[in-house]
Amino acid sequence: MWKKLDFQVSADMINSESQATAPGADHYELLINSIVDYAIYMLDRNGKVVSWNAGAQRFKGYEASEIIGQHFSRFYTDEDKATGLPARALRTAAEHGKFEQEGWRIRKDGTRMWAHVVIDPIRGPDGELIGYAKVTRDLSERKAAENALRDSEEQFRLLVQSVTDYALYRLSPHGMVNSWNAGAERIKGYSAGEIIGQHFSKFYTPEDQVIELPRVALETAARDGRFEKEGWRVRKDGSRFWAHVVIDAIRNAKGEIVGFAKVTRDITERRDAQRALDQAREAFFQSQKSEALGQLTGGVAHDFNNLLMVIQSSLELAQKRLPDDPKLRRLISNALQGAQRGSSLTQRMLAFARKQELNPEAVDVSQLVRGIMDLLERSLGPSLDLITEFAPDLRPAQADANQVELAILNLVVNARDAMPGGGVIRITAQPENVVERDVQPVPPGRYVCIAVEDNGEGMDAATLARATEPFFTTKGVGKGTGLGLSMVQGMVEQSGGRFLITSKKGLGTTAQIWLPEAEEQAAVAERGAGEPGAGTGEPGKKPVVLVVDDDALVLGNVADMLEDLGYSPLLAGSGAEALKLLATNEAVDLLLTDYAMPNMTGLQLVKEARSQRPDLPVVLASGFVDVAGAETIDLPRLAKPFRQTELAKAVSAVLEPS
Repeated sequence: MWKKLDFQVSADMINSESQATAPGADHYELLINSIVDYAIYMLDRNGKVVSWNAGAQRFKGYEASEIIGQHFSRFYTDEDKATGLPARALRTAAEHGKFEQEGWRIRKDGTRMWAHVVIDPIRGPDGELIGYAKVTRDLSERKAAENALRDSEEQFRLLVQSVTDYALYRLSPHGMVNSWNAGAERIKGYSAGEIIGQHFSKFYTPEDQVIELPRVALETAARDGRFEKEGWRVRKDGSRFWAHVVIDAIRNAKGEIVGFAKVTRDITERRDAQRALDQAREAFFQSQKSEALGQLTGGVAHDFNNLLMVIQSSLELAQKRLPDDPKLRRLISNALQGAQRGSSLTQRMLAFARKQELNPEAVDVSQLVRGIMDLLERSLGPSLDLITEFAPDLRPAQADANQVELAILNLVVNARDAMPGGGVIRITAQPENVVERDVQPVPPGRYVCIAVEDNGEGMDAATLARATEPFFTTKGVGKGTGLGLSMVQGMVEQSGGRFLITSKKGLGTTAQIWLPEAEEQAAVAERGAGEPGAGTGEPGKKPVVLVVDDDALVLGNVADMLEDLGYSPLLAGSGAEALKLLATNEAVDLLLTDYAMPNMTGLQLVKEARSQRPDLPVVLASGFVDVAGAETIDLPRLAKPFRQTELAKAVSAVLEPS
């Protein structure tokens, strides 16, 4: 505050009669007239100016000759005159011994100044009022600075209050909320009246309060000047949001902590968007990796299928011609079992590569699971309990029934291996309807969700992330191929569904198979009911089967099996060669062609062949289908590697339909 100057002029010093004769009066006059920072002048009892110093002339702008004899009210604003302030000021000074005020005053040129005014009464030796001493100081610069500061503070307050995307508020040194802006109210849900005076720790989760994170935050800000962190915070309604928090220490001129400035931003949407982007990148990476492995695996499995078919069918044919030697028959039987196990492995590889041959149909899941309950229970052992629960309104799923059985068996066996000490495995199935607005890892549509749940060891995050990778396994050497879950995923996604796994270490695992709901509940027609064949023709004549395959070993092996079955094989190593034989040989009763061949696929061959002979019976053989088309749906199919019994069934179903 500006130091006030109380200037009391005694009556015997200022009285006009004694002023000239009083000793030292000239010194007082010189003193007063030399003061330029204060306007010091005298008023008579009626308020007229009777003296005028240099300070008064500088502040007010009047010369002494212009103002002496004038009433002092001319220095007041019209507003103050209207309220009678000049007269009230003199009356207050006379009655109470002093009048003091700050307010606007008027200069000679009409401009205003902000003045600090003191009026003291002047009394004679007998106490009679003879006038007033008036001291005025121009505080316009201070007033302007105060106004500027106030305007700045108001603008800053409005700025802070107008921010709605950030919670900006001040804390006391002990963490009590001292201010609250609109952004804080929007984000946190509290009004200023509800939260000011409360401790800021109420915004923290119970978990963070247990570890005393609010205290640590303030201590860090006090020690380092700043605390910054992201984490969950709690709104008034109890909901959580992901927040970015900055706490800055506020210090006074002495460097002492006088509080904290806290800035909080709700970045839940940004966090969710970033996580979705990370998941999309990871999914894209996994997709690329799976596609590359799938191409490699599918190609290897296809070629291996052909080799296995040659080995398997040759062993079967050899077994028919063996002498009655038990040891030799046992060796052949062991070789056949090995070939069959190899065939099972290639099926898993093709399932992972999503290139296996599927026969989609309307599958009653509850009936399917009940049909394999004996097999499942035998696989579990006495220490495990198997529980099934199926929704009463469950509709059929559109899938390959055999592959669904194999997938469920795989998942149950995995659950068994995760519970060496025993436990409960639960198989459930229920309908699910995913709409566009749902946050689900499956496309919109109607699904049947089959879940296999265990309460076993569970998986940590790192293991769960790799669970469906091909050849990844946590089992010991020789106890697993690492293709079980990848096979399930491949089959499910090839069927138009999704395979999801959730797991926590020590809390068990839940594997879900989401399969599209069948549009019609009735099962699809039995495979093999293709167009009627040409029959056997003349009695005693062997039906001619045109066999087409680019693998010479497979071609010769199929010919041997057909001859053994009583058919007459006609062999072609390519589609072009097959068309030439058809053009020159009208005795062909059946076309048995491989699908995956260079230059001309089996499907392309069928189209060309039927352009020549529309009624030609066809069986399409393949280990996998690279490009599935609607045209292949009505063709009888034979999955590689096939045994002689399967070949016989497929051929006879076409040539001799019931």
